Amino acid sequence: MWRDSGAPADSFYETRPECTDVPNSRFRIRAGKTLSVRKWQAAFTPEGQLDIGKTLGRIHRGGVHPSIRGEVWEFLLGCYEPQSTYEEREQIRQYRRLEYTKWKEVCRELFPLVGSGRFITAPVITEDGRPIQDPLVLLQMNPEKGAIAPPQDNKGGRPPSNDLERVTDKRIIQWMLTLHQIGLDVVRTDRTLIFYEKQENLSKLWDILAVYAWVDKDVGYCQGMSDLCSPMIMLLEDEGDAFWCFERLMRRLRGNFRCTDSSVGVETQLSNLASITQVIDPKLHQHIEHLGGGDYLFAFRMLMVLFRREFSFCDSLYLWEMMWALEYDPDLFFMYEEADSLSEKADAKGKPKSSRQCGKYEREYMRNGAKTEAPLPISVFLVASVLKEKSAILLAEAKGLDDVVKILNDNAGNLDAKKACTNALKLHKKYLKKAKQA
Repeated sequence: MWRDSGAPADSFYETRPECTDVPNSRFRIRAGKTLSVRKWQAAFTPEGQLDIGKTLGRIHRGGVHPSIRGEVWEFLLGCYEPQSTYEEREQIRQYRRLEYTKWKEVCRELFPLVGSGRFITAPVITEDGRPIQDPLVLLQMNPEKGAIAPPQDNKGGRPPSNDLERVTDKRIIQWMLTLHQIGLDVVRTDRTLIFYEKQENLSKLWDILAVYAWVDKDVGYCQGMSDLCSPMIMLLEDEGDAFWCFERLMRRLRGNFRCTDSSVGVETQLSNLASITQVIDPKLHQHIEHLGGGDYLFAFRMLMVLFRREFSFCDSLYLWEMMWALEYDPDLFFMYEEADSLSEKADAKGKPKSSRQCGKYEREYMRNGAKTEAPLPISVFLVASVLKEKSAILLAEAKGLDDVVKILNDNAGNLDAKKACTNALKLHKKYLKKAKQA
């Protein structure tokens, strides 16, 4: 365990030795600033209630020690209410693990590779429900024999486990169509990390994404989700806990993945980004519009996967926890969907919402924002801060949208997470002030 001030955190997320071009992390574990194991444990009462206000400030100043990231993230993402006790959280944890196990069993009955320690990377079904007898799928289903196991029962429109009959249930077809795409994304996700050299970890990521795709009937699975889920697998040992941490993150972000024939969910945030840039840097906004980039689609990836490509792996985790600490709201549990009954019981005992329980970004919004509107996510201001920092280069060198993309891609793995958050806060304050005057 790292204890020294200034110690690097890369060793917690080791990269494969042959991957020599992976950027080093800028994040350092700093005594007195980084939330340490000792400070984290001291933030709880004997019954288990957490002093969230003091904790948020420390996370903002120096991030979280890698050894406790998983359990801290569960609070930041709203898995648990700070005023809940150890006993209440244990009840919630066991209840949720059981829920995940039930959903996983349903998925396993629909497709037997779920929970088997294996996964597929080739299509298994056509859009009209006809099975695809791809040799690669047959091998992945049963690597020892290169063939599929004996057929099982096929009731109620379920796909046969292995008898390759036509599937009729549209929801099952849609889900099965995503399974190979999940597999393809899994083998590409964080492939530089030693952690994913183990088949069991790849399979765990595939299982969680497959189950989530089944449970979320509206969104299902979209590319990019594997990048958001991957850290949860690494930080939380229990698969059910990792699933629920990912599920809580998706409550915030699922709107980005909701697509129709005419629009992509993230377009709303891109539109907000355009409005913010127009206010804080009108010259840059005008230049981008002149280049034909007024839709700001060049920033699509940054918002979809929360800067996973723009920062090193370790720094992206540091960025995430700072973002969540800054915009923390004690009403997280009911922000997007009804919480489960056990969460509601725990929350019913919570204290009234106060600015002290909120993150710095949320407090600024409470003071100066429109009280009737939900605050824009800090991620939009983070992108705006990157554009602002690159404004001079973009104005001087970008002669087309390809140049804009190239200039922004040159940042890959080299941005400073702490600096980006600091600049985002400044832009947010400036934006609220100017928007109020408009």
